[in-house]
Amino acid sequence: MTLAASTQFPSLESALKHFFGYDQFRLEQRAIIEGFLRRRDSLVVMPTGGGKSLCYQLPSLLKLGVMVVVSPLIALMQDQVDALRNNGIAATFLNSSLNLAELRSREQSLLKGETRLLYIAPERLLSEGFWPFLTQLQLRIGISGFAIDEAHCVSEWGHDFRPEYRQLHRLRSTFPNVPMMALTATATARVRQDICQQLQLTDPDTFVASFNRQNLYYEVLPKDRNAYAHLLGQIKDASGATIVYCISRKRVEELAGRLQLDGIAALPYHAGLSDETRTTNQNRFIRDDVQVIVATIAFGMGINKPDVRLVAHYDLPRTLESYYQESGRAGRDGEPARCIVYFSYGDVSLINFIIDQKQQEQEQNIARQQLRQVLDYAESTVCRRQIQLSYFGETFPGQCDRCDNCCHPKPLEDWTIEAQKFLSCVARCRERFGMVHIIDVLRGSQKKRIRELRHDQLSTYGIGKERSTEAWKLLGRSLLHQGLVDETTDGFPVLKLNAASWQVLRKQLSVQVAVPDELNKPGTEGAMGSAVETGLLAKLRTLRKRLADHQGVPPYIVFTESTLRQMAQNMPRSLSRFGRISGVGSRKLEQYGQAFVHEINAFCEENDIEGNTSSFGTQRSSSDSSSPTINTTRAMTLKLYQEGHSVDEIADLRNLRRTTIVGHIAALIEAGAAINLDDLVPFEKQGPIREALEATDGGWLSGAYNRLGEAYSYDDIRLVRGLLRRERSQHTETLQEKGQKTEG
Repeated sequence: MTLAASTQFPSLESALKHFFGYDQFRLEQRAIIEGFLRRRDSLVVMPTGGGKSLCYQLPSLLKLGVMVVVSPLIALMQDQVDALRNNGIAATFLNSSLNLAELRSREQSLLKGETRLLYIAPERLLSEGFWPFLTQLQLRIGISGFAIDEAHCVSEWGHDFRPEYRQLHRLRSTFPNVPMMALTATATARVRQDICQQLQLTDPDTFVASFNRQNLYYEVLPKDRNAYAHLLGQIKDASGATIVYCISRKRVEELAGRLQLDGIAALPYHAGLSDETRTTNQNRFIRDDVQVIVATIAFGMGINKPDVRLVAHYDLPRTLESYYQESGRAGRDGEPARCIVYFSYGDVSLINFIIDQKQQEQEQNIARQQLRQVLDYAESTVCRRQIQLSYFGETFPGQCDRCDNCCHPKPLEDWTIEAQKFLSCVARCRERFGMVHIIDVLRGSQKKRIRELRHDQLSTYGIGKERSTEAWKLLGRSLLHQGLVDETTDGFPVLKLNAASWQVLRKQLSVQVAVPDELNKPGTEGAMGSAVETGLLAKLRTLRKRLADHQGVPPYIVFTESTLRQMAQNMPRSLSRFGRISGVGSRKLEQYGQAFVHEINAFCEENDIEGNTSSFGTQRSSSDSSSPTINTTRAMTLKLYQEGHSVDEIADLRNLRRTTIVGHIAALIEAGAAINLDDLVPFEKQGPIREALEATDGGWLSGAYNRLGEAYSYDDIRLVRGLLRRERSQHTETLQEKGQKTEG
């Protein structure tokens, strides 16, 4: 404390009480303030609501001169200044919201020593026109310190990198004796190091508080057709304000409008709105005029609204760091709050598109690795809090009882042997590859890259065929979260063994994995087929019950359960094939055959399952190189389409269902007919659909639909799949031609 301050206040606590009304400091506030008063540089990492602002606000009132606070958002400045003025503290901001007269008036107040705190954006601070004023301020009044708020913006490894922050090192070279404090709510060890280097902090005192927000409940839910109804219910149940984050401006507008129609006081917030509209909407939210703000990530940095009870990410967040920051806006008053992510694979493609727009390849690599970490979080079965805190380098044992995975745990299984196989493969590959490559080796992949590296000669090659790719991914993520293997974080994630890895390999540690019920351990190939069989089986049971009720007999009299299962598995699409099913005699074939074959055909048509003349009905694999033929009925549809008729018009003209016509067009696209998919499916939807189809391995419509959610129709998915199959067929044909030429 300065001499002037010490004569005025006997202790820091008395100054705290005088200016802010608090009796005690929180966390490490006192130590931070003492160091800054001794003119030491400092790096302060505190969770949202931890009291970072006080760490520079109080010293500004105890030292001579002006404290210059660099802040990235106008809303943040206004909020902080309003709060300080409300406490009788002379503070001001300079930004683009002021006219020239207001700017000059505030600058004069600073030069007269009437204002102790100045909030300013980095762009204005570093401008040629402002730098002379800053120098004049130092000579006339003195600068007591620089506080760099949201300091993670200085690092390309941070979640909100801003290039202009990179120029803030000029403060140190121009004002070498002025202490500097960098503050942020989120920073990994790499980001912290980068902040210190970029700002040229001198031997800084570093304070990193725990990232654990114990009052927040974390959960991840599927973004399916029920997601909006669930969100609506959560908003209605919330006792305070709600923030809903979306990935795009369009989604923000759509969701805000939908909530308004359902009687929710909601407003949008995104960069496409005018400054005036954004400010109005934000202020109405802060002042409780509306309950919900639906926003892109442009909203929320530095917003001090303590009673947010729900933060929902209706789209996937881009990084774990940004998710921690955004979800951390809930429950700043310490009261319980809920944080929900609605997860759909359809979001992944859009985020990848955004990543592709980045100029530097290194930036793209970093962003993709950060996205993989978000996917690991969303798909994980271990404690959500453990994953978050581990990301920031903080150890947490799990079992937080404040996340969905802890409150509704999946059954644990001993996967020690699988873990030994996995870690042994990492070692055999000399710790130079990522998870995807390790899994390819374990499952005996025939990829060219595997053969080029001679990894098909390793002892671990093919020893994991009995487990599916998803099962090995689950194990890999679990090993990372439990600290049983490490991963590099430089944009190229490479698995590295650690001391715990060797304990597992030496049988000194066992590995327990939480296994979701839906995970199919033997492999994905049969899993997707069984899902379709289950759907058909349900329809056959319904038909059996209806026929049995009509006759007044028990359902098993019509057909036994085992006979129905054979029907679901073999999918006979003609009476002759239906008669081959065990349990179908001539009498039952005559009595029930037509009804059951009709039901099977309807199901196959709905799910685009094709018949086979040499065997029972099978669904075409997405990797099947054979294209469908343009038969007579499809040719009629093509002719009408080329004449300019829409899908619905063709269905009316041909007296067929719309789904049948869509099936025709999908087959025509696959066969190579001149049909422009962009005319049928919006281009922006095609990428997410492709991603979802590829993620289902077999290209199953229902699997893709469940991943994408209610914004995508079965028709759109079927049409995109037609093009995807055609592309793969052409690729296979090209490879075959190359092979023939090589043989020749």
